[in-house]
Amino acid sequence: MKQDKKQNYPKKPKKNSKKGLQIFLGKSLPQNIFVTLLIFFIITAVYSLISENISKSDKIALSQLVIEINEGDVSEIVVKGEGLEILYSDGQKKKSKKETATALTDTLVNYGVSLEKLKDVKIEINNPSGFLFWLGNLAPFLIPLLFIIFFIWFLSRQMKGAGMQAFSFGQSKARMIDPKDSSQRVTFNDVAGAKEAKEELIEIVDFLKNPKKFLEIGARIPKGVILMGASGTGKTLLARAVAGEAGVPFFSISGSEFVEMFVGVGASRVRDLFKIAKHTAPAIIFIDEIDAVGRVRGTGVGGGNDEREQTLNQILVEMDGFEPNEKVIIMAATNRPDVLDPALLRPGRFDRRVVIDLPDRNDREQILKIHARAKPFSEDVNLATIAERTPGFSGADLYSLMNEGAILAARENRKKISQFDLIRSIEKVMLGPERKSHILSKREKKITAYHEAGHALIASVLPYADPVHKISIISRGRVAGYTLKLPFEDRKMQSKKEFLDDIAVSLGGYLAEKMVFDDLTTGASNDIQVLTALARNMVTKYGMSEQVGPIALEGDNDRTMFGEGIISKKYSEKVSSEIDTEVAHIIDKAYKNTEHILKTHKQALDAIAEKLVEVETIERNEFEKLLLVNGITPKKKEDIEHS
Repeated sequence: MKQDKKQNYPKKPKKNSKKGLQIFLGKSLPQNIFVTLLIFFIITAVYSLISENISKSDKIALSQLVIEINEGDVSEIVVKGEGLEILYSDGQKKKSKKETATALTDTLVNYGVSLEKLKDVKIEINNPSGFLFWLGNLAPFLIPLLFIIFFIWFLSRQMKGAGMQAFSFGQSKARMIDPKDSSQRVTFNDVAGAKEAKEELIEIVDFLKNPKKFLEIGARIPKGVILMGASGTGKTLLARAVAGEAGVPFFSISGSEFVEMFVGVGASRVRDLFKIAKHTAPAIIFIDEIDAVGRVRGTGVGGGNDEREQTLNQILVEMDGFEPNEKVIIMAATNRPDVLDPALLRPGRFDRRVVIDLPDRNDREQILKIHARAKPFSEDVNLATIAERTPGFSGADLYSLMNEGAILAARENRKKISQFDLIRSIEKVMLGPERKSHILSKREKKITAYHEAGHALIASVLPYADPVHKISIISRGRVAGYTLKLPFEDRKMQSKKEFLDDIAVSLGGYLAEKMVFDDLTTGASNDIQVLTALARNMVTKYGMSEQVGPIALEGDNDRTMFGEGIISKKYSEKVSSEIDTEVAHIIDKAYKNTEHILKTHKQALDAIAEKLVEVETIERNEFEKLLLVNGITPKKKEDIEHS
């Protein structure tokens, strides 16, 4: 299953008068100091310019004023403190300044003004007062003072912000999904398949909704639930569905977010996360990829980071500290349960393990229907057919398949998605997009055609190989061509005969090139790697070797690399030699069988290769017609069931 992630795009910011200040305060400290000093110098320059303009206005001396009064040119004098505003008969205005603490009349008489002329002059006393007067007088002192105060406040704010950031370093970074937010709410109706997993989790939902029913009978709900499964199977989606069904807050965090370079930070974040969850109980804490901090302690795996072990210890302590009525449930997800510390999985901590497998055919069809809800489809679309052709696909792969189908339809300017779009999307998800620019030469095209024809022919003749659905020599991803083989139904296990036929099919392309062109190319390199690994696993893991016997010599994590090229092994050199011999024997047996089939059906091989060179792609129906013409009966589902 694939978690439907809705991206919350940030809203367009509104115009705000504080935007400039926020940008200014958001800069680094050296930049802020420089900008502050620059603003101060600009203010100083503007004030000096204004003062200079004021000082440039016409000023005359008292002696000149006396002369002009005696001549009868002055009509009015306005006294403003120590300043004089002089209005002339012709309308001119000038300024002057009288002596301090002396009356204007006395000053003018002392300078020799004529009393008769002075009587003709109107003298008005106007003592300045009010806010503007005091502001004008105090501005030269207030502006520098306010600047210094602002500068000190700004520096203290910067230091306080840095200090608060240091204090918040140990706070949890968990993202909370509010149960009332319908846009992010997920329920079990949004999850297809995983029937057993949902049944296990329904009990958790019931406890969160009605804990009294369990507590009265003496039952204790599991404190922790760990979801185990391959990538893309829907572990996170199931956890969100539990929170959505229960209608409780959902705290989501990744295991890697606990790990920092400073020891103790991860443990502090764990404490803070559990504290918040307890405060909002009932709630669910979900830790994704818990193997990032939950690995086995004391082995040095993961770099031997003490911070990782301290974080794990804190998680264990917090889970032990839960009371039955706290109504906080821990859920975790991992695709590597084999590396988790045993203390994490013991009863009382993660005491319920929910395994989520890859979806079967019916589950895949239901998942496709969920992802098809908002998509317009043509009448020819059959999701059951798509489910049959996608064995091994996870929920995430199916989501990508449906999305790629919609993209292909939109690219071709169509309003509906057709079955052909979905079929092409299967190959795109499995192998990658078509490489139309990767044009093969005539010889390379022929070699690729015989190579893929060899795979397809061997798969059609051998009884335990999967039937061929499509052959193509159009480059996709990193392959020059491909043969699409799909089983009739999903398999939970494979037999030795099926493995041997798979090895023979992998050798089909290699031997076809060698037999037809008497040469080999690098195109078979991946086939050789796959068949060699499969043969070795048959001997060392699955006990399918007659010579070595039913002995598990290697596990998934038994081959550990120490330095370059040095691998630790749990068996002797003699046993290693026997393994190599048995692997070579298995491959040699398949080699001879494949060679015999290709020589016997050489005419069919040529016919398939020639058709591929001509049309580049052969679908299942056309391929089966070629087989019938050359005396080979195509496989049917009934033949596989009776074999």
